[in-house]
Amino acid sequence: MLTLVIPVYRNETSIPDLLDAVSGLHRDLHGEMEAVFVIDGSPDRCFELLRDALPARPFPSRLALLSRNFGSFSAIRAGLELVESDRYAVMAADLQEPPELVLEMDKVLREEPVDVVVGTRESREDPLMSRLPAQMFWWLYRKYVVPEVPPGGVDVFGCNREFRDNLLRLDERHSSLIAQLFWLGFRRKLIHYSRKSRQHGKSAWTLRKKVNYLMDSVFSFTDLPIRLLVRGGGITAALAGLLGVIVAIGRLAGLISVPGYAMTILTIVFLGAMNLFGLGVVGSYAWRTYENTKGRPHTVMMRMHEFNQAE
Repeated sequence: MLTLVIPVYRNETSIPDLLDAVSGLHRDLHGEMEAVFVIDGSPDRCFELLRDALPARPFPSRLALLSRNFGSFSAIRAGLELVESDRYAVMAADLQEPPELVLEMDKVLREEPVDVVVGTRESREDPLMSRLPAQMFWWLYRKYVVPEVPPGGVDVFGCNREFRDNLLRLDERHSSLIAQLFWLGFRRKLIHYSRKSRQHGKSAWTLRKKVNYLMDSVFSFTDLPIRLLVRGGGITAALAGLLGVIVAIGRLAGLISVPGYAMTILTIVFLGAMNLFGLGVVGSYAWRTYENTKGRPHTVMMRMHEFNQAE
């Protein structure tokens, strides 16, 4: 049995096409599939539309409503926690990833010695102004967070139960699900696809969310900012020492007759900025550590409905 997890946020206009796609997958898998829709605090009518439409669909399904927007990765985690299954796959509700990708991931999990299948984009039909920030984001992600992540990035994946169980054991807040997929290891296979242009609505994956996610990924999986801070502090100290030697020599040689007010102010401002930057980096790590000690749940579920479940 395959469990298909679909996080839903601001996808009201794509619900009819999404349900048709899932019905087609259920038919192609000969009924060996269950769908889990997780409404991630969406402000539109996604929950009501799915609640009314799912009873008439042929596939068994679950509909979970989260109390607020926790983020797509938290919603995916909530969906994975709901059902015990042999295999799992994640599908985007905006249908920019071809639904046939689910069939390919399921086939790989059934027929090959693979624990996790990762879908990576080899091309995308998005507008140029959407592609450029995405390419920059994934370039930074590969360079400073997880070098194993493919250049096209990761949006969907499939896994077996053993991988899912170990993934759910990583009880971290403000982390990166994608980085966790690669950190766990296991037997992995990449499958490539072309991302379709968006047909419905507008993407909620804004630049601010991308920057926040990149920061969560960096602070959760690498100490690079601290190492850069240490190196920057060392270089600054060396430059300050060199400047002091130059000033002393100039003073003894009579080349400097008036103390440099501008240089003094610039030095104070520069070192003050370095101190503030350093405090911010260390504070970011400390805050994330503090968040993980609270023991709060990743998500809060308000309601959960089941439809067409086998008796």
